[in-house]
Amino acid sequence: MTQDSRLTTKQNEIFIVAAKRTACGKANKGSLRFTRPDSLMGEIIKDLLKHAPAVKPEMVDDVIVGCAFPEGSQGMNVARQAVFLGGLPDSVPGMTINRFCSSGLQTIAMAAERIMASGAEIMIAGGVESMSQVPMGGVSFQPNPDLADQRPEVYINMGLTAENVADKYGVSREDQDQFAFNSHQKAIKAWEEGYFDEQITPVEVVHKYVTADGEVEENKFSFVKDEGPRKDTNMEALGGLRAVFKTGGTVTAGNSSQMNDAAAGVLVMSRKKADELGLKPIARYHGFAVAGVAPEIMGIGP
Repeated sequence: MTQDSRLTTKQNEIFIVAAKRTACGKANKGSLRFTRPDSLMGEIIKDLLKHAPAVKPEMVDDVIVGCAFPEGSQGMNVARQAVFLGGLPDSVPGMTINRFCSSGLQTIAMAAERIMASGAEIMIAGGVESMSQVPMGGVSFQPNPDLADQRPEVYINMGLTAENVADKYGVSREDQDQFAFNSHQKAIKAWEEGYFDEQITPVEVVHKYVTADGEVEENKFSFVKDEGPRKDTNMEALGGLRAVFKTGGTVTAGNSSQMNDAAAGVLVMSRKKADELGLKPIARYHGFAVAGVAPEIMGIGP
């Protein structure tokens, strides 16, 4: 299915007028491990409207949130929970979308196409995931027996799909480590030069601990910086890590994507509505397309 950008005319151009994200916390041991995902998304909604004060809460026609594992603390239609936590009125609906890796991206396309079709004027689109609170595979993994027997590759983990892609396309261990090292360096440079500052929504975090004498202590802080980029990493350190998913493989903890807890969102509207409200666009929607690939090499898809 495709959305041809030629269908977008000046009259129905779609703009993003605000974009916000939390900093990314390391799953299971990071700053956001105890923070609920619906609360994270609620903070994003508040911040989006704060940066577009001409948009009143009741003017939002719908909120669409992507989530790869919409269960547990991010179940029960997490988008609708975020509506309430974000201070929007009961009249604003919410919808949760799952397309795994591109769940959040999908919501932007859906919001844009709905506005293009005159089904809405202002929408919030985004994504949220707490990999600390809802692990890979979900709370209760229940594969279809027929699929597991006939096409087991449907259920293999992402690490093995990465190994398959590396084998198929000749991506060496050194190439992967170099790419990972460069990614760390680019992220650190961007942080040091302030490129990420504007997009971050601060999250007020409270960690509670029980001391040895049974007292409860609180640690309160504002979480504003990604926990993934490492200034101290180097090619030698990356090269010394063992393959995690396959004997003799090339995919390691150092050249794999980090598991995160985070949320992000954008405010989407038509050119006409943006002009009417005096809002300056930061991006324009051109089009969107999706295509399926063999599950054992899913990494070439997103």
